[in-house]
Amino acid sequence: MIKGLYTAYTGMINEQHRMDVLTNNLANADTNGFKKEGATSQTFDQVLAYKIKDASEGYNLSRRIGINHPGVKIGEGYTDFSQGPIKTTGNTYDLALTDKGFFAVEFTNKAGESSVKYTRDGDFTLTQEGRLVTRDGDAVLDEDGQPIEIDPLKTAEINTSGQIIQDGRVVATIQVTDFEDYNYLERYGENYFQPIEGATQTDAPAQVYSGYLETSNISVVTEMVNMITVSRAYESNQKVITTFDGTLDIAANQLGRI
Repeated sequence: MIKGLYTAYTGMINEQHRMDVLTNNLANADTNGFKKEGATSQTFDQVLAYKIKDASEGYNLSRRIGINHPGVKIGEGYTDFSQGPIKTTGNTYDLALTDKGFFAVEFTNKAGESSVKYTRDGDFTLTQEGRLVTRDGDAVLDEDGQPIEIDPLKTAEINTSGQIIQDGRVVATIQVTDFEDYNYLERYGENYFQPIEGATQTDAPAQVYSGYLETSNISVVTEMVNMITVSRAYESNQKVITTFDGTLDIAANQLGRI
């Protein structure tokens, strides 16, 4: 009977984890370039079993194998890298990618350590010094991995190859990078990704479009429906625990007096 309590408990923990993921998605529904996250569940992977009538160890000898872990386990999380809708802004330094690929930016943490991160958020701006940066001030990198600096007093155009053109000549080319397997990318913060061991860079097939931004690939309606489903599942597990609690109360406090 007690195992049922643990089974329902693991179900509640799992649904709570799923709800956390869904609420984070909804919180970033208006974040440019945000990629939807999801959560998976797994049934228990070890079962209490007995070897009965195993001739190699003698007849009628039962031997216990493994440990019983009833209920559900929190599985692996995943990221949906499908492209989000494109919106028009008319701003030269708002950039959107039409296919697979990422912009490369130089991120500096609080300790002053710099590293390269990758993002689909092309909401860039030009500083007074002529540096192309993200809204958080991180430098956008060119093909050579260097921060992009142009003349802020001159009009600029950006073509589909990511080339920044001023006075009829190319002054910088925005780096667009892709990876063979996105399983080797991990999320960093809200909108950055960083490669882990085993990641392999490739040429990105995406084109760069100036004056556009990619919005998040989240469907608010779908996420709301999923939240209702998760809430109902959580309540069901909660009722199971309440039922078991009532049964145990009868067994301990009422049957004992008979």
